[in-house]
This record gives sequence, C-alpha cells and structure tokens, in this order.
Amino acid sequence: MMKKILPILLALVMLTACGAPKQSASGDKQKVRLVLDWTPNTNHTGIYVAKEKGYFDEAGIDLEILQPPEGGAEGLVASGGGEFAVTFQDTIAASWAKDTPLPVTAVAALVQHNTSGLLSLKDKGIDRMGKLTGHSYATWNMPIELGMMKTLVNDDGGNFDKVELIPSNVTDIVAGLKSNVDSVWVYYGWDGIAAENAGLQTNFIPFIDSHPEFDYYSPILVANNDFLKNNSETAKKALAAISKGYTYAAEHPEEAADILLKSAPELEGKKEFVKKSQEYLSKQYIADADRFGVIDGARWNKFYKWLADNKLIDQPIPENFGFSNDYLPQ
Repeated sequence: MMKKILPILLALVMLTACGAPKQSASGDKQKVRLVLDWTPNTNHTGIYVAKEKGYFDEAGIDLEILQPPEGGAEGLVASGGGEFAVTFQDTIAASWAKDTPLPVTAVAALVQHNTSGLLSLKDKGIDRMGKLTGHSYATWNMPIELGMMKTLVNDDGGNFDKVELIPSNVTDIVAGLKSNVDSVWVYYGWDGIAAENAGLQTNFIPFIDSHPEFDYYSPILVANNDFLKNNSETAKKALAAISKGYTYAAEHPEEAADILLKSAPELEGKKEFVKKSQEYLSKQYIADADRFGVIDGARWNKFYKWLADNKLIDQPIPENFGFSNDYLPQ
C-alpha cells in the first residue's frame, strides 16, 4: 500500500479545539472532519461507501473528508484540525512513546491484519527474507521500519548489514521494481495488486508469516481525545456509519469499487486495478474478527512490547494504551 507520511509533529501549530464540533450548514447535522493518510484508495473505501449510501446523513453527521498535510494526518487531528484521521499503529508509536503522548486514540482498525511484506521481481530470487542479503531495498529510513527489516533478515539467516539501502519513497511500484531497487516494503492490497495487474512476476513475503508480533493494525482510525471526551455520542454515530460502510464494502466489493472510483477522480483510468484491489481488501476489512473495527489488545500490546524490548521507541508504551473499542457499535 502507499508509503506512509512521517509526522513532523513539533512543527504543527495549535488550531481550533475539537471540544465542540460545529453545526454544519446542512441543518442540524454535526460537522465531522476525517483526514486521510494518503490519496483515496481501497483502504478508505468504506468511508466513501458510507457517504454515498447516506449512512452519515442517517446518523446526523455531515462528514468532510480531507487530504493529509505534509506534517501528517494524526498530528493535524491532535491539534484540532480534524476529528478523525487514518494512520498506522507502527508510525504513530513514536508519538505515544513519550512523557506527553500525542492526544489521539485509535477507535477502529480499518484492516484486521497487517497485509504488508517484501515485494521483489521473481528473477531476483528473494523468496525468503534471508535472501535479501546482497540485494537492494528501498527504505523510508524510519527506525521502526529498519529495526523490523533487520530482524526479519537476520532471523532468517541473512545479514542485514549487507543489504544495500536506497532511500526512496517508491510511489510507482512497477517503475520502482524495474529500476535499481530490488525490493520494496508494500501493502499487498495496493502495490502488490498493482504489480500483479501489470503482469510482473514477483515474490511476496508477508512479514506476519514468520513474525506474528508484526501482526499489528495497519491502518487504523484515530480520533482527537478532547472530541471523544466531550462529544462521545457524535463519535459513536460517526463510527456506526463508518462501520456500516466497511461492512457493506466487505460484502459487495464490486459495487464498493464503483463507489470509490466515482468518489475519487484521481483514480480515473484505473478501473480494473481498483476492482482487483477492492476484491482483495474487502476480505481483509473484517477477516476473522466478529465485527468491523475491533482491536485485539493482545496483538496491539505484543507489537509495542517488541518495539520497547528492541529499543526502537524512546520509552515503553503502557499496555492497552492508545486504543478503545468503546466507540464502535456493540
């Protein structure tokens, strides 16, 4: 899936508080702003389905979908520039591992399992993580990313010190794999499907196959803490509409893809690809969970404990910190 934007949180200026959502211009609906992590894609389909199907209207919510700023979606929401944001459990970790954690809480898992892994062209012969030794890898140069990659390679008998690191945010996976980059960390539902759709013969190594502690939540929906405290009913209504949208998308992937394509002009000309991506992601939204959005505390904690044990964050994140299932429909 698309590369994640590294938040530059200290550069954010405090905006208006989220303590009281404004009444929208459309009557008595409550205005709620949701900031995406990237341009619209199949991670976000349930949001667009809920909007198209009128689920937000039924809930009395006037939803505004915003593109992320350069500094990161969760930072904008933390400072009052929105009520909800799409982000990832791994990239937000550093913002919570401090004396004053970022004031947001994860309120839903948009995808139940971590679908990321290493993608490479089949002729490179990288069919195990240890075989990345001697090859190149496109890196975001993020400590958690590099720590995970080192563990994955070395635990499989390889030597991460002998991997050529190429700083690169590969936005076109097909062009990237045809360049001097041998391998890329991708989310299969987007970049994996894009490579497949382009006819490339690839090897894909899911990280969770060898390391279950990496089965963290990616992506997640977070909300501003003051908003949750002061407007819990509005938050629950918005989450109910979003849950309904993702559940519908899980059951109707073809129609859901059409709604996303209609809602996101930037995807024009990518109908076949989007439909294949949606077919894959629709099976991942709920997967083996009993309902959409629920976060398993054991899995959540296991990943953060691994980060702390490997000194990849400044300080441990307390157990069960940073998420709540209380705002989801029960």
